[in-house]
This record gives sequence, C-alpha cells and structure tokens, in this order.
Amino acid sequence: MTISSIYAVWAAARLGFRSPVKFALITLIGVVLGWFFFAKLGVASFHVPFVGEVNIGWLIIPLFAFAVVATGNAVNISDGMDGLAGGLLGISFGAFGVIALLQQHVILAGFCFTVVGVLLSYLWFNIYPARFFMGDVGSFAYGACLGVVAMLTDSLLLLPVIGLLFVIEAGSSLTQIVSKKLFKRKIFLSAPIHHHLEAIGWPETKVTMRFWVIGCVMAFIGVMLALAGGHIA
Repeated sequence: MTISSIYAVWAAARLGFRSPVKFALITLIGVVLGWFFFAKLGVASFHVPFVGEVNIGWLIIPLFAFAVVATGNAVNISDGMDGLAGGLLGISFGAFGVIALLQQHVILAGFCFTVVGVLLSYLWFNIYPARFFMGDVGSFAYGACLGVVAMLTDSLLLLPVIGLLFVIEAGSSLTQIVSKKLFKRKIFLSAPIHHHLEAIGWPETKVTMRFWVIGCVMAFIGVMLALAGGHIA
C-alpha cells in the first residue's frame, strides 16, 4: 500500500460516513431491533394514551425502526450548540427512567438513570465553552437508544411530548429543506431552529438554557400523561 492510498483511507475515516450510509446503517439497526422485539419478545402492540393497547402485528417492526431512525436523526440534528443535545437527552432519559420505575421495570430504570449520570459527566465538559463534543457517533447512539427505551416502556406516543424540542429541531430542518427545494426560499435564517435563534441575536447560552427549561417542562408533562393515560399499571 502506497503512502497516497494510506492517506486516502485516513482522510475518509476522518471525514466519517456520508449521510446516506449513516441513514442506511441506523435503519438496518432499527429493523433488526424491531424484528427482535416482535419475534423474540412477542410484542405486537403499542399503547395509546387514554385508549389502551392497539395491536398491529408485524407492523410493530417498521414502527420500531421508525422510532429508532427518527429519534437518532433528531438528536443528531440538535447537536449543534454546546450543551444543547446533552442536556435535552439527560432530561428525556430522566423522564423515561421515572416512567420505567413507576412501571416497576427496575433494570430499565437503572439503565436510564445511569445514562443520565453519564450525560451529566459529559455536560460538565460540554457546557459553553465546550471542551468535549458528542459528534455523530454519540448523538446517533443516544438518539437510537432513546427510541428503544420509549418502545420498551410502551410509551412511544409520549416520546414526541418528552422530546418535543427534538421534534421541533428536526421539523425545522426538514421544513427548511422542503421550502428551499420547492419554493426556492428559506423560512428560517438558518436551520435547525437553534441556529435561527442565534442568527436573530440570541446568545448561544440563552438558546441552550431556554431549551433546557422547555425540555424540563415537557418531561414533566410526559410523566403526568404516563400516569393519567394508562401507561402505569
């Protein structure tokens, strides 16, 4: 192997996978986990708050894959400011940890709270000005894991509530892309929305802290909905 070919391999590894490759890999992971969920754990339904269980059979596999892929990408999109994604993830895992504990899934709750502890340790060095960064590896992994936890607690429909800001971040980015392609104009000064707020004059720390506040409120609402909506037996 020549020096130039070694450098080419190193450069490719340094740049990482392209977006389509990352999307395909996380989709594959979601499908495999969904199959295991259906075929090995025998799960074929999901809980609708205030309604009950809805059986969808094997369609739980694509639903599981969608939860993993959507959450993984949403967290990845949100990872654009010091402390933003880490803080929102810690809040979300904390909320699902409480739900799991109330469901008496002690091991799953312990896992969620362990992740919260890891994220707090990470945030110590990631808050502005950050010294450590999560990157795609961390954001995709944490996001996919959050989707799996939502499925394991049968709280999938609470995920958009507890993780509302992840939904808004991903939605703002998607809206910007669609608007630029179809109408040739931008809706936001910059996307995702945390960059838009920064562009209109909000300091990075203000965006992060206010998103944390909103995240805490939505996590509390999500836990209350779990209690009221029948997720806690």
